[in-house]
Amino acid sequence: MTDGDAMYKIDCDALEAHRQAKPWMSDPTYFKTATFSPSCTMKILSHCHSGVIKGQKQGGKPIEVMGLLTGRPSPDIPGTLVITDSFPLPIEGFETRVIADDQGVINHMIELGEILEELQVEKFCGWYHSHPFDLAGYQHTFLSNTDLSTQLQWQRSEDNHGNPWLGVVVDPLRSIARQQCCMESFRAYPPSYSPPSPNLCPDGSRVAGEAERLERWGACFNRYYRLDTSYHMSAESNAIVRRINEDFSWVNDLRSGEAVGRDRLKSLRKSVGKSLAGHSVVRAGRGGGGDDNDDDATTTTTAEPTGPDGRKESMKKAVEEARELVAEEWVRKEKEAAKARLFAEA
Repeated sequence: MTDGDAMYKIDCDALEAHRQAKPWMSDPTYFKTATFSPSCTMKILSHCHSGVIKGQKQGGKPIEVMGLLTGRPSPDIPGTLVITDSFPLPIEGFETRVIADDQGVINHMIELGEILEELQVEKFCGWYHSHPFDLAGYQHTFLSNTDLSTQLQWQRSEDNHGNPWLGVVVDPLRSIARQQCCMESFRAYPPSYSPPSPNLCPDGSRVAGEAERLERWGACFNRYYRLDTSYHMSAESNAIVRRINEDFSWVNDLRSGEAVGRDRLKSLRKSVGKSLAGHSVVRAGRGGGGDDNDDDATTTTTAEPTGPDGRKESMKKAVEEARELVAEEWVRKEKEAAKARLFAEA
């Protein structure tokens, strides 16, 4: 989190002077950071998530969605774009292709822009869209050839008028899987600009392998660069969120994924079994009454540990792990019982 309070204060005179100066026109990599408000971020993720749900309900692949961003270049923090809000557009697409070329969509954007000009100082300053492809390989936050062309068109149209344009790509499937925001911010290089190295990737790294570059950043990897993406929140909002988290964190405890808990218990059981190896013990399974019978079948181990000290240490470790296993199993059962009583589950 950046110092949020300053992000909500706008000096209109300083902002206008900054727009007139247009330092980004003489420096293709002038912008280094894009900072987003919490409400803007939540709206973006919610919209991208809705595309995933809609596509799955229709029995096909998740749908790509697109929207616009409002904000401003910061006159106080050089190289920073402050993004304050987002607006979904009635556009859907598939496989790296989302284009706002429908006349109805264009009219919608014009009308929305005119309304916003009357209500706030900030302007449209960017666009976002989703890449809901899969969970394999790298995170799918990159600009495709179509995305780059769209971004360049916007920059040519807006940058010279004091309104620098940002491109944001969201990976909604990873955001859902990781329970965190997986999105990145980009700007395109002007056609006349030559990167310092032909192998330079958007994140500033130099990758020699062509296949790796293409898989992570797409075919036009050296024609755009990535900005640092951060998030800002006012001190008052931060205090409210912290208080809510403190007061209602027990809800998260009760909602914690059963799969995660069971994986943890499975890992502990395997570790205990490994520590007991060599003590000629019989480990009985759970007889079909538990959750993970596949790795709990009755097992006899007969390998001899190395010396009395080795046997003593391995048994000590096994006892400690067994205690931890029993404690975690007890906590899991207590959570299940609490949920049953609280939510009247059968």
